[in-house]
Amino acid sequence: MGDTDQPNALQEKLTELGTELGVVGVSAGVLVDGDEHFAFHGVTSVDNPLPVDAETLFQFGSTGKTYTATAMLRLVEQRKVDLDAPVRTYVPELKLRDEEVAQKVTVLQLFNHTAGWDGDMMDDTGDGDDALAKYVERMERLQQVTPLGATVSYNNASLSLAGRVIEKVTGLTYEQAVRDLLLDPLGLDHTFFFTNEIMTRRFAVGHTKHDDGRITIARPWALPRSGNPAGGMSANARDQLAWAKFHLGDGTAPDGTRLLSAELLEQMKQPTFDMRGSALGDYVGISWLLRDLQGVRVVGHGGTTNGQYSEFTMVPERRFAIISMTNCGPNGSQLNTLLEKWAFEHYLGIADVEPEQLALGDEALQHYVGRYETIAASVEISVAGGALEAKIVMKPEMAAVLREQNEEVPEEQPPVPLAIVAGDGDPYVVPDGPAKGMRGYFSRGADGRVDGVHLGGRLATKVTDLVEA
Repeated sequence: MGDTDQPNALQEKLTELGTELGVVGVSAGVLVDGDEHFAFHGVTSVDNPLPVDAETLFQFGSTGKTYTATAMLRLVEQRKVDLDAPVRTYVPELKLRDEEVAQKVTVLQLFNHTAGWDGDMMDDTGDGDDALAKYVERMERLQQVTPLGATVSYNNASLSLAGRVIEKVTGLTYEQAVRDLLLDPLGLDHTFFFTNEIMTRRFAVGHTKHDDGRITIARPWALPRSGNPAGGMSANARDQLAWAKFHLGDGTAPDGTRLLSAELLEQMKQPTFDMRGSALGDYVGISWLLRDLQGVRVVGHGGTTNGQYSEFTMVPERRFAIISMTNCGPNGSQLNTLLEKWAFEHYLGIADVEPEQLALGDEALQHYVGRYETIAASVEISVAGGALEAKIVMKPEMAAVLREQNEEVPEEQPPVPLAIVAGDGDPYVVPDGPAKGMRGYFSRGADGRVDGVHLGGRLATKVTDLVEA
């Protein structure tokens, strides 16, 4: 365990990792022993470089889901929403492909990713105040992949629907409701939704690092407004750490105003569904993703937007938090992972032990071979050199949506290695490469045959046993 009183330790580590991995810019902070430490590295943009500093705003992506959930909990405490009530109680016009699911899906199931429909509808429904209403209208076309409440599969569409619930209950736009319920009471005056708020301040631009070493700006900068409840916010490091302090506290704002009861705040961090083996962690709470590390409960939720990658992690029993926001991928994501691992060892003396990889023969590995699909991508899993590898290819329909939004279609990526590891079920780990350490598992049907793979927290359903040539 390192010297936790060393004030420059975070900055030194961040500079080391940022330089080694070639990350354009990064903003990080830790809360330890009641003290806040911040560190910054690099620049906001390769085209118009400004040093990343304490005021620099980064997109923090899906950490925003925890703001949507917390705003909903404030409405629960005001007895305006019941987590166990059907969503149609508040959005009666909801139509889904499966009418029974539309009738029964609860507010809680939107936050623990168990609704079961395709979760990555990226439609841009405009910048107007009706963006979420229009988005929800389009959800009728989403395929129901798994039965309601059967398994966790990461679901952005569910959070946009939750944002619409907030609008219907409050009579405000989602963004105004979150500002009234959370941002203003907590003094988060460097947390923003809209480009017009952000472009007058220093902000980070997303980048992509290519295989040949080139780094280019990722465009467009902003996500569609319909995605705001799933992760359309930007903030500086201090506001991110302030969000962690609130969730490590007793439900009161810095000025003593009570926003949530301590019981409801704690309830958010308790398991609502088991997802052990998933890349997302061991359990999901009310939006928070939970995992157990060396007997200690870790609570967090990172995020990814177009060229920006963030990590947000708390250890409640130690009142510890680390946040990290980067503006380049995939090396920014690697930096977040390595910085968090270092921080756990340096500040808390907690080491993440690598799972034991199993040496399986080709015959055993053949059970996993096949083509798997989500709404956005197809995944071809094959055996190469005595090991599994996954080739992930974006579907033409999803690429068309990105082009329509003037967004760069990602380059074809090399296969991702998957190593089967010891444990119940069919868990795996990515042994090397940009996603090193990411975990997941294969699912099996009632007949015992492999019927899906959980990759990046999403369930891809098996469509063929053999990979087509």
